[in-house]
Amino acid sequence: MRIALSTNWNAARHETGEPLVDEILGMGFDALELGYHMTEELAVGVRRKVESGAVVVDSVHAFCPVPEGAPHGYPELYLLASQDDDERAMASILLRRTLAFGASMGARAVVLHAGRVFLNAWFGNLHTGTLVDALENEGSVDAPAYQRMLAKARRRRTARVRKCFDRFCLTLDALLPEFEKAGLALCLENLPSVEAFPDEGEMAMLKQRFDTPALAYWHDMGHGQVRANLGLIRHAEAAQTLLPFTRGIHIHDALPPTHDHLPPGEGAIDFAAFNFYAADAVLKVFEPAPQVKQADLAEALRFVRRTWAQATTPAS
Repeated sequence: MRIALSTNWNAARHETGEPLVDEILGMGFDALELGYHMTEELAVGVRRKVESGAVVVDSVHAFCPVPEGAPHGYPELYLLASQDDDERAMASILLRRTLAFGASMGARAVVLHAGRVFLNAWFGNLHTGTLVDALENEGSVDAPAYQRMLAKARRRRTARVRKCFDRFCLTLDALLPEFEKAGLALCLENLPSVEAFPDEGEMAMLKQRFDTPALAYWHDMGHGQVRANLGLIRHAEAAQTLLPFTRGIHIHDALPPTHDHLPPGEGAIDFAAFNFYAADAVLKVFEPAPQVKQADLAEALRFVRRTWAQATTPAS
């Protein structure tokens, strides 16, 4: 089972790309996702490793490499689903740069944080932080007061998402032919918030509108668990529903309500319930926090391989 590691885990600890790659391979990972903290300087050494055949790149996380002038890598520097024309234009420029970089590295997918539907209003702030505070105060996602606030957030989001959806589709009309030509998939990642766009239903609608392998879904398991903790989805059910157009996954664990990017096995996710992701067609990328220790990460890799091995072993 081929499993990659995001270079976001160790990019800050290396000045050149070769030792970065060696550290990842030394733990038993098979491939890389070039993360949004990948600098131009690190990319030089990584490219040497790729060209020598020492490692393969499965995916690239926009925006990558770190854009010139940006103080650090950030996946939402500009939002492709923004309602602001200039911001969408800048996001398109940087996404095309990421696409070209990914294609030159042999990647098969570009992972993108598409956007957010902002819910604040002059008559009252409402956002994911508001929900988290309410959940902690009420103690349960089923508490009536929390359910009322969640319903209010959903209503406000529904009232605002249409403009975001329509503008995003116009942008995809221009971009997807370029992804088709390059042979890479633009993968829209689920995000751990009520504001996140697209949500699960909107992702399905986008796939109905754009029937091309150049547009796909990317399931972040930790983010999915946070969404479940907030009462937005049933995690395994939502993941299974979107599986037919899922190109890849980010693998990490999460604890309630929003503590994610933990090593698998240290959170609340039942990884056995997601063994359908063991299929070869799904790109698999570990995305732990940089603070996770190497030994803990290596053990987490063994844990996932053991847990999902049954899904790939023929019955005797």
